[in-house]
Amino acid sequence: MDVAAILDFLNSLPGLVSGWVETLGQPWVLIQFGLMLLLFGVAHLAARLIGPKLEQRLRDLPQKRLSQLRLPLLLIRRLRPLMFILLAWLSVLVLQSATWLSRSYYVSAIASFVTVIVFVSIASRIIRNGLLRTIVTWAAWIFFTLSAIGIVDETFAVLDSAALTFGEVRLSLLLVIKAVVTVALLFAIASWISRLLVRRIETVEDISPSMRVLTTKLLRMGLFGAAILFGLYASGFDLTSITVLSGAIGLGIGFGLQKVASNLVSGLILLMDKSIKPGDVISLGETFGWIQTLGARYVSVLTRDGREFLVPNEDLITSQVVNWSYSNEDIRLDIYFGVSYDSDPHVVRRVAREAAATVKRVVTVTPPVCHIVGFGDSSIDLILRFWIRDPVNGLTNVRGDVYLAVWDAFKANGIQIPYPRRDVTILPGKDGPSENRTGADLT
Repeated sequence: MDVAAILDFLNSLPGLVSGWVETLGQPWVLIQFGLMLLLFGVAHLAARLIGPKLEQRLRDLPQKRLSQLRLPLLLIRRLRPLMFILLAWLSVLVLQSATWLSRSYYVSAIASFVTVIVFVSIASRIIRNGLLRTIVTWAAWIFFTLSAIGIVDETFAVLDSAALTFGEVRLSLLLVIKAVVTVALLFAIASWISRLLVRRIETVEDISPSMRVLTTKLLRMGLFGAAILFGLYASGFDLTSITVLSGAIGLGIGFGLQKVASNLVSGLILLMDKSIKPGDVISLGETFGWIQTLGARYVSVLTRDGREFLVPNEDLITSQVVNWSYSNEDIRLDIYFGVSYDSDPHVVRRVAREAAATVKRVVTVTPPVCHIVGFGDSSIDLILRFWIRDPVNGLTNVRGDVYLAVWDAFKANGIQIPYPRRDVTILPGKDGPSENRTGADLT
């Protein structure tokens, strides 16, 4: 670091500030401030006339979601400062071409100030990531302050003097700051573009849900990767000189993050083979639920009780998974029950089938069937099988509805569902004959 350059820079600051203050009373300075007031009045009147019409026309556009109208509405509501910026910079160009540069200094300074305010205001609402928003905002304000004082070149020289050298690679503080700001700005632009493209992809009905997720993930990876590479290149980084370093870092990360890499690859495989997709009903071990999202590292599965399981992608590749809606949404459910031996099994089968068919979610194209599966100690055991077409709406609830319909039908037809009975016989003792005792006497 060049300490002498930093000291010279700090010593020159008071002189720069005092020279800037002394020029405020000159005629051309007053003329420039008067011109700024005139331009603001013109921008105000133009915004009052044009702004409401543009906003109303934008709101009248058919089939437009609120998220798609966010940026245009944001610009329309800042039409006054935007028009002032346009008029101010046009005035700067005219003044610089007709007079000396010093006679447009304050016009350009005020135009720069308003430009930074509007830029920060728009960026704070477009950039959703807090860190990126902070970097872009602070960079804009710092650059404006340095530009207004007129010490941009001196500041860049001081930052460039603070550098470290690694072989042929020279890494300065200025280069790092430029890279961080440029990458952050490009990241924000890439994020905004990806949101627009993702919303457009989601409206295409010909693309399956899994392909939508795969397309959006590849799109985001490509945009963010391009933002990083282009940002580093635009900042002045020599990408060829850091190839060996990046390869060594990548090798170390690969050994340390094998599980993460495995989950990432497994996630791409799941998306490409379309084995699961958002909305599918799956069973994995004791977990039964609906797939909410397909992440880069895990799959979100929402159960009926509201719990959300984050299942690693690798488990879905290596474990046995039941996808209830993979190729066909029709699934068969079974319920078991028993009836008394006094009942006619032919009537029982018919009543059970008719009762199951009355439940709304039961498919009638494939009618329910009922079969005897055994003769128990106290009942005739039967199985009732029926099909449903919407497993996403739950399985236990439709089983409960069928059980309730069968119960009501059996009650209406006098069919009894038996329950175990136990008779207790007390043998005579040595002191006397046996006695008949009730349950209350035995307690």
